[in-house]
Amino acid sequence: MFTGITHLHRTIAYAALILIFVALIKSLYGFLNNKEFTEGDRKLGLFALIASHLQLVFGLVLLFLIFVEQRYGEMGNIMSNAHIRFEVIEHPLMMIIGVALITVGYVKAKKGTDSKSRFKSMSLFFLLGFAVILSRIPWDKLIG
Repeated sequence: MFTGITHLHRTIAYAALILIFVALIKSLYGFLNNKEFTEGDRKLGLFALIASHLQLVFGLVLLFLIFVEQRYGEMGNIMSNAHIRFEVIEHPLMMIIGVALITVGYVKAKKGTDSKSRFKSMSLFFLLGFAVILSRIPWDKLIG
């Protein structure tokens, strides 16, 4: 089960990253060029939000399984090994923060009153969330 969820988590990562990036670029373009915020823009943000939340849920399931199976032993072992600490503490924490930022951006854009503010909210929070997510992706596992 652990292996299957790990593969699913790695596969959804590609879709989530692509959707977040496309929504970010489209919102930046709309903000900088004074475009009208359309239903398509909202749906693109929603799909990016859903993909990031799915990714987070599968990641949290993996984290739960790691602790249930006691893969790395006691917390002292986890904190003393940089690779394990990254995998069990730093990566999940930063992903939660990144997804929270994306969620805030989507909600603020959805509740915005004019197109400029909606695009501004989405582009700012998606950019921050995307940067946080990119900062703590285990690239060796994602690519390899």
